[in-house]
Amino acid sequence: MFQNIGVPGLILILIIALIIFGPSKLPEIGRAFGSTLREFKSSTKDLISYDKEKEEKEQSK
Repeated sequence: MFQNIGVPGLILILIIALIIFGPSKLPEIGRAFGSTLREFKSSTKDLISYDKEKEEKEQSK
């Protein structure tokens, strides 16, 4: 879906976000987005490690 955005598209999105939210809110939105991505990444790693542990236990039986 977002494969063909490219750099000009990202710049356009950033300009639109700047117009809508203003320069004071943009850092807050960026921080919230970053922390959300970190949490998602952490949860995904936990799920993958849990699945690997479960698979190893089943193989050792």
